[in-house]
Parts: sequence; structure tokens; C-alpha cells
Amino acid sequence: MWRMWNRSAVCLKIERSARTIGLASVLLAATAALANEPGKSGAEKARADLTIPMDDRGIRAAGITTAGITREKGGADISLPGTVAIPQQQIRVVAASAGGLIEEMLVAADEPVQAGQPIAKLRSPAIVEAQRQFLAAIADETLANDRLKRSQLLFEGKALPERDLRVAQTEAVQARSRLDERTQILSLIGMTDREVEMLRDGRKIVPTVTLLSPINGTITVRHVSPGERVEPAAPVYTVADLEPLWVNIQVPAARLANLTVGATVDLPAQGAHGKIIRIGRTVDAATQSTIAVAEIDSNNGAVRPGLAVATSIHILSGNDGEWSAPPAAVVRHRDRSWVFVRSKEGFKARPVQVVTENPRAVSIRGNFQPDDQVAVRGIITLLAALADVDKD
Repeated sequence: MWRMWNRSAVCLKIERSARTIGLASVLLAATAALANEPGKSGAEKARADLTIPMDDRGIRAAGITTAGITREKGGADISLPGTVAIPQQQIRVVAASAGGLIEEMLVAADEPVQAGQPIAKLRSPAIVEAQRQFLAAIADETLANDRLKRSQLLFEGKALPERDLRVAQTEAVQARSRLDERTQILSLIGMTDREVEMLRDGRKIVPTVTLLSPINGTITVRHVSPGERVEPAAPVYTVADLEPLWVNIQVPAARLANLTVGATVDLPAQGAHGKIIRIGRTVDAATQSTIAVAEIDSNNGAVRPGLAVATSIHILSGNDGEWSAPPAAVVRHRDRSWVFVRSKEGFKARPVQVVTENPRAVSIRGNFQPDDQVAVRGIITLLAALADVDKD
């Protein structure tokens, strides 16, 4: 009963003020009455609607007009900038297997290559030395095997102690291990199994080795030139598979709540499509944004690494859906978005979440009814009242 009497008293004060001293006093009376209204703490006001009492005369005097809102179905699209990048797991670096001279470059930058395709030739003394040690390991293994066979015959004829037989067996095992090691070194410097067999059979040492592409892809970077000397493990080419690609989308922190992994992403200008696979967990302090990664198709080369693109992300509707309101209806106050909904008392300042916005409409999430009317003109008056009511 006391609350009803208090509300009536508030309205009476507003009406009297409007008749005598005009709009400014109406605003002051409304906000002062609300500020003194018992029963609501500052935290409760921040979570709920804030009532701004105002009668029809005060609304007309403030020049406030309203418009309806409509429910959106199927979600909305949000436009954000992005940069195309190559997924790290699709990049391979072809390095010099030994220090030496780049004798020949067989492919150019941006040229497509196949796995196993020759792309460069390297001349190096280290390659010659590795082949020499390989041939020496073959000779040592042959000699150790012959010694083992003689030791076994002598042991069977009771002419050799068992200890000497064990020594011969150990030497044969060690010789075999050294040969395996030298074979692996030849593989590491870039010799194929066929080239190793040719070396084993022909005993002919070659001073060069051919570098091969490890994957099907495109040469993205050529690090050296023909005739240039390189150190061991120096990069020669970078090869990458350009299908699919990633788009690093710069998302303002205020929009992060609207994004979900799996959301559909389109590149309208390039005709490419994909989806978000990862959303950053940290925010850049300077830009107040984070990176969302979308995996997309290249659309037959229309999308290229390094390209700056405009992305369109489809945001699915929640259980209550989104509502479309005129852009002028949404205001910012204390780092939150608000709309002013017409009510019996005057207006209710209602916090909302902005999903998307464009010059024609703003998509918002909030607790609305289909027949709700929101203020679109005279917002400054209502915003001033909100600032005074929500100052705690």
C-alpha cells in the first residue's frame, strides 16, 4: 500500500513540475524520485530494468517518439575484417642437408610441386665424405662377417676357444650397426633408396644430392639463389599446401559473446565458405580484440595467403531469438547497451546485448514482447535520466 501511495506521489510531483517549470524539472523530479525509491540496491538495478516515470505531457515536451521492434528468425550476420593465412601443419621447409653450394634451383616461387619432385641440387664435400664412410662401412661389415665364418668353423673343429668366437660375433654386430648408421646418414642428406643401392653396387661417389619436395603444394618462399653457399640446415624452399586455408578474424571483445565454434563464415567477395574452428582466449590490450580462426576453402585459388578480406559470420539465434530495432533506439551507458521501452509509468531502461548492427537495423538480445515500443527520438532526455538513476 505504501509503494502504491509512493508511486502516486511521484506521478503527482512530475505532473505539477511539468505544468510549472517545464521539461528540465520533469526530468529532475523523475530521477530524484527513483533514486529515493526504497527496496532496490544498486546491484539489483544493474541487473533489472530501470523505470523512468514520465506522463504523456512530459513525453511530448521532450519530443520522444517510439517505434516497434520485430523478432528475427534464423539468426543474423556480423561483418568483421580478417587476414588469410596458411595452417601451420600444412607448411614444410626444405633445408640444405649439408653445407655446400646451391648448384641449381629447379622450381620458382609460387610454382606448384608434387611430393618427391626434384626442386634443387646441392654440391657439398660433406656429401662425398658421407658416401666414402658408407663404402668403408660396407667393407668393414664384409670383413667382420668373413672373420665370423672362419671363427665358427674353427670353433666347430675344436680349434678355437669360445671366447674368441664371441669376440668375432660382437665385431660382426658392431660392423652391421655402423653400416646401418651410415645408411641413415645418406638418407638424411637427401639420397633416395635407389641412389643408395646404386652407390652400393657401383661404388661410384657423386658430389651432389637432389632436394625433393616433401608434399604436394606450392612453393611459397625461395630462400636462396643458384650459386649461393649455404650452411647445414639452412632453408632453401618453403612448400605449403594451400587447401584449406585459415582466416584470422579480428573480433572486438564486445562481440566475443556472440561467436561460437562451428559458426558459418563466408567471404562474399571471394565466394569462399568455411566455419570457425578456434576462438582466442586472450584479448590484445592495445586493440581490445582477439583472433578467431576460420577454416575455409580457397575457391580454386580465389583466396590467397596474406589477403585482407571482409568476412560475414552467421550468428545463430538463441532460444529467445533476436530482435530487430532501429539503430537510434540503442544507446551506450556504463559499458552496456540499453533501449528505452514504453511502459505505463513512462519508460523502462532495459539492458540488451547487441548481436549485429548496420545502418538499417540493430539486432539485439533481450526480454521483449512483440508489441513493445522503444524510444527512437528524444533519447538524450532519457539517457540523462538513466545516468542519474544508475549512478550508484
